Amino acid sequence: MTTSAPQQTENASPGEPQGFFKGFLKEAIELVVVTLLLLVLIRWGVAEARYIPSSSMEPTLQINDRLIVEKISGHLGKKIERGDILVFYPPPIEMSGKDLSNDILHLAGRYTGLPFFPNEPAFIKRVIGLPGDMIRIQAGQGVFINNQLLDESAYIKEVPNYSLNVLGDIRGRNMDMRSIQYETDPKHMSDPIMVPAGHLFMMGDNRNNSEDGHVWGFLDQKRVIGRAFLLIWRKLDPPTYPPNLQAQE
Repeated sequence: MTTSAPQQTENASPGEPQGFFKGFLKEAIELVVVTLLLLVLIRWGVAEARYIPSSSMEPTLQINDRLIVEKISGHLGKKIERGDILVFYPPPIEMSGKDLSNDILHLAGRYTGLPFFPNEPAFIKRVIGLPGDMIRIQAGQGVFINNQLLDESAYIKEVPNYSLNVLGDIRGRNMDMRSIQYETDPKHMSDPIMVPAGHLFMMGDNRNNSEDGHVWGFLDQKRVIGRAFLLIWRKLDPPTYPPNLQAQE
């Protein structure tokens, strides 16, 4: 009786490290799965971080600005309003007809944000036209909504130097799009163009340096990611100094 207990202890001890490893591995896998699920849930339903790669939204947003894109209001049914700044996946026609939303790897990157999945490009622009609006852009004057000049003095860099012309059919691989042609002749007057149901007309605040709705047409609201909600980081310009304090090369 006295000698059997140590023998049982000695026999059990070789299995303890293996059991500990199995338990640790199980907990690690569970932690990874839970973390991924939370990550997907937050990115899909709450918010995500984005940065600004171009000057198309200047002066409102600068290159390398970081901001939070909120998605809760969209899931709660809040209507999109004129002037909202939205982040969205560009129409397939902008991606040479490729609709990346059907690609499993791009879907994984979209919902997890993990760097080892391919990145799906996203645009950020301002809502100018809502469904049913009649849009007209006149070079040198600005944007007209339902025959009323839109007051954009608070956010645009300069008025457009182009006018909308006509709509032409362009077919993407997976969805039909309509591309808006334009002219840069200031004297060219164009007829208003109606924004179709379920779509938006988007423009960048840097009107003459933005690839937006005047190039690729209307945006299906299903492609909206969320609203630009909070600017969390702005890369400031380096300070300037008098010549006598500047470093000499």
